Amino acid sequence: MARWCYRHRLVVLLVWVGALLGLGFSASAAGTNYANVFSLPDTDSKSAYDLMEKAFPNTSGDTDTVVWKVDSGSVTDKAVQGRVQPALDKIAKLPGVGAVTSPYAGARGSAQISKDGTIAYAQLTFTKRANEIPKEQVQKVLDTAQAAERSGLQVELGGQAIQRVQEPPQGLSEMVGIIAAAVVLFLAFGSFFAMTLPIAIAVFGVGMGLFSTQLLSHTTDIPDIAPLLASLIGLGVGIDYALFIVTRHRRGILRGMDPEESAVTALNTSGRAVLFAGGTVCIALAGMLVTRLRFLDGVVIGTSLTVVLSVLAATTLLPALLGFLGPRVLSRRQRRRLAAEGPEPEKASGLAARWSANVQKRPRRIAAIAVVVMAVLAIPVLSLRLGATDQGNDDASTTTRKAYDLLAEGFGPGFNGPLQVVSVGGDTAKLVQGLQSTPGVAQVAELPPSQGVTVIQVVPTTSPQSKETDDLIDTLRDKVIPQAGAEAHVGGVTAVSKDFASVTGDRLPLFIATIIALGFLLLLVAFRSLVVPLTAALMNLIAAAASFGVLVAVFQWGWGLDLLGLGKEGPINAFLPVIMLSLLFGLSMDYQVFLVSRMHEEWVHTKDNARAVRVGLAETSRVINSAALIMVCVFLAFVLSGDSGAATAGVGLAAAVALDAFILRTALVPAAMHLLGNSNWWLPAWLDKRLPHLAVEPQETASPEPTEPTGPATVIHGFVRTTDGDPVEEASVTLMSKGGRQLDRVTSLADGSYIVSVPAPGAYLLAVTSSTHGSKARQVTVAEGPVVYDVELAEGEVDAVN
Repeated sequence: MARWCYRHRLVVLLVWVGALLGLGFSASAAGTNYANVFSLPDTDSKSAYDLMEKAFPNTSGDTDTVVWKVDSGSVTDKAVQGRVQPALDKIAKLPGVGAVTSPYAGARGSAQISKDGTIAYAQLTFTKRANEIPKEQVQKVLDTAQAAERSGLQVELGGQAIQRVQEPPQGLSEMVGIIAAAVVLFLAFGSFFAMTLPIAIAVFGVGMGLFSTQLLSHTTDIPDIAPLLASLIGLGVGIDYALFIVTRHRRGILRGMDPEESAVTALNTSGRAVLFAGGTVCIALAGMLVTRLRFLDGVVIGTSLTVVLSVLAATTLLPALLGFLGPRVLSRRQRRRLAAEGPEPEKASGLAARWSANVQKRPRRIAAIAVVVMAVLAIPVLSLRLGATDQGNDDASTTTRKAYDLLAEGFGPGFNGPLQVVSVGGDTAKLVQGLQSTPGVAQVAELPPSQGVTVIQVVPTTSPQSKETDDLIDTLRDKVIPQAGAEAHVGGVTAVSKDFASVTGDRLPLFIATIIALGFLLLLVAFRSLVVPLTAALMNLIAAAASFGVLVAVFQWGWGLDLLGLGKEGPINAFLPVIMLSLLFGLSMDYQVFLVSRMHEEWVHTKDNARAVRVGLAETSRVINSAALIMVCVFLAFVLSGDSGAATAGVGLAAAVALDAFILRTALVPAAMHLLGNSNWWLPAWLDKRLPHLAVEPQETASPEPTEPTGPATVIHGFVRTTDGDPVEEASVTLMSKGGRQLDRVTSLADGSYIVSVPAPGAYLLAVTSSTHGSKARQVTVAEGPVVYDVELAEGEVDAVN
């Protein structure tokens, strides 16, 4: 497939460009229809919501708030009323606004004025949900209200629709992430063309994923955070997957391979690992489905689709782009050195090799230091509290945060999250009395009944995010309502958030067990070892604990929030652990696969565990660390998204990837594998017979015996001739292991003869290329003694080996 894409590169490129433009045009014509479905079946808040929807069907639109405060006097002064009321009248006539409830409208409106008379609010009921209202209409509401401001009169607005308007422009975080990734890639490759390849793959994968998700939002419930999370994970994996393949391709060219053969080998080795890694990410994401939270179904669809398209781009579009670049995938300095000095030897060197040797010498010390660091970072996770963030967590400079604070100042901290006790039977008067006498309740207001349903508005004395408010909800459900003999349910945004957090917390252990079990089975089949997947599962749990510790310290304790400009501390969003754990387990598996697949390849060749771990770490640590650095840059850029959920996920995943790559995969995993020795690769014989064969590296599919058994060295020799029997001079003859490693390379002489050295008996790949007579590759089996093997090349012939 890689060879076909390489040779038909223009066709492949045009197909991808056409698909991207076609999906983009369709998505822009269809628009968006994202929907946040937080309600949960079989919960008290869902029962309350269903009753309200039946009794009050006309309250479906979102309600936002205009709040104003005077520095002196009262909000009822004629001067103040003369500025605010005309603005409210004007807002009521704007498109998209269904109704405006003013505090100046009779006796009932007086409840919307604070006791000291300095703060008042008006409620705006829109005709649609916040995500369905055009931003231009909301901006007009915002501008009209704030035009009433003057010295001594502060006007602020709060609500979901207003929050959407103050978000940064769409695509800002993605653009910053791409620029940061481009800088890291240029430093890693030293080539502008090589730098653009992973960026292009990520742009195609993420672009098509986002357009597809947008179209799917018209057929199923997809939350508005799904495209943000999809672009976050898509950019990370798209760039990383292309980076792994391009790095392998560049290494092949530097070691003397023809660009086409190098691209094919890179896709047949690193490309297989990319397919496997992408599959593990999708499986980890699909693990969210076991929680049976409808809100997460759309997240699974959006993120998995983007990952699949990113993998597809890396395995089809990337070889086509490599074909356009040819040797220019190397920097000019590397091309000049290759021409002057010839191919580089196949040997890891530099800092990576020195670190790998150091890990081999001191595995106990390095493992102990890594464990201590991760354990210290994991300590804050013990105080993790799930909940829901609201506009009280917005940045202090935003109008939504100012409106939130003004309402809390004028009407109490619980005013921003009122509870709705929905009663359908029993003694309502007794229920109201019970609610009023309950500690922690600041205000109770009974609304006129409709269709036998009575809604009682309950304002707590504490903020929506406080633990005391959660305890109050439990008290109302367990004691107050039963004692009143009423049939009632507690609803409202705060109650929904509490139920969502409770259900998520209850189902989290099942979810973690599911994704660990699936990851274990995948690695068991891939590496045919019991110890490797067990180690990976343990490392994933350590990485998760440490990354959540960082998350709690930053977002729950508030360490560094001001520095990041992320508003005020609060509980961790209830849906975040599930999403983060899915992404983290998927990405951790990626690094584990890329690291251990190279170790496993060396183990198959040599049966020397110490050498396998040392070589695997030396050859992959640099690219894994570069990939991790790119992901950290991309994830941190989502702090600029304006969405608190995406920003929290970005910081958490950036911490998780950094800890996973720089401490676990670079230090703790190889140290542990050195300490475990040959038992790393232990698998009971009975289990080995029953497991299916799934090859991450290609040599495992061709032959069950080791590719390079130990034994005496020998040679393959013969002649390279045309179909007419004429000798082919200066043909390139390369001997490779079936894993794609170059073992020897020579050029045929004037009579067409060649001789390559073979390290030991076994099965090898002999590739012959000539600029005038095409190329051919064949598997050659070497037993004891030299092997005579003549190669016949036809003009323009191309021959590929499976």
